[in-house]
Amino acid sequence: MFAGSGTSRPVTPGKWNTSRSILPVSAPADLTPGTALSDPLNLLFLTSQARGARGLCKGDGMAIYGDAHRAMQERFDTSNLAAAFTATIFSETIGDNDRTFIESRDFFFLSTVDADGWPTVSYKGGPIGLVRVVDEQTIEFPSYDGNGMYLSMGNIDANAKIGVLFIDMETPRRLRLQATASIIDDETTLAHWPGAQLVVRATVAQTFPNCARYIHRHERLNSSQYVPDDDGAQPTPAWKRIDMIQPFLPAAQQDLAEQAGGTITGAEYTERLANGTS
Repeated sequence: MFAGSGTSRPVTPGKWNTSRSILPVSAPADLTPGTALSDPLNLLFLTSQARGARGLCKGDGMAIYGDAHRAMQERFDTSNLAAAFTATIFSETIGDNDRTFIESRDFFFLSTVDADGWPTVSYKGGPIGLVRVVDEQTIEFPSYDGNGMYLSMGNIDANAKIGVLFIDMETPRRLRLQATASIIDDETTLAHWPGAQLVVRATVAQTFPNCARYIHRHERLNSSQYVPDDDGAQPTPAWKRIDMIQPFLPAAQQDLAEQAGGTITGAEYTERLANGTS
């Protein structure tokens, strides 16, 4: 089994079919992807299989490499390396080690794509345990009160494919996840996250780790004051106090500025953006 994963898949023997014939043509005995990490011959054979399988897919019919990726790999002589990664680090499930890591996070980065194909990436923050691993192929996470544009949620509704980056800036460590998502709003599911407006439920297509290279180490100081408490309450963000924005707030939020100490000007908000108090 893969390290940090919960799946193993046998590989059917085959021949290396490129001009760079450095890999074995017959399968070692009792071969599964997990043994590749401990036995170099197994890794070489699995790499040959991945290298030759141009239509290789993982979970949900998702191809790992397309023609453009393979062209770049050929250009920079990393085709064998890319195939080795295919054979060893990609998983269609969330293993116990990755589950612990995911559920220890209090933020992640979410990539979504709109109906016209334009991507966006959002920072999502909340309490530790922000993302819940329901089972080895399913995660859930909340959508809290935001700026009212609903870019991530609207994109998921229009195009269900998402990418998620979990990252620990202190250790450092990171894990990528790709999935097909849907939006849930039943009371039982929402109850897991006080203050959540919606919940995203995603079925995993694949996960894979990245090394810590290029991650700048940071020290965590404290949680954001805007994380909803156990009752779902949170302070009013500064932008909802801007005088010009008041007429456009939802009816239920028209009194928030007064309750938070009064309105502020656009210039005052700009200052708050610059000093981190927005």
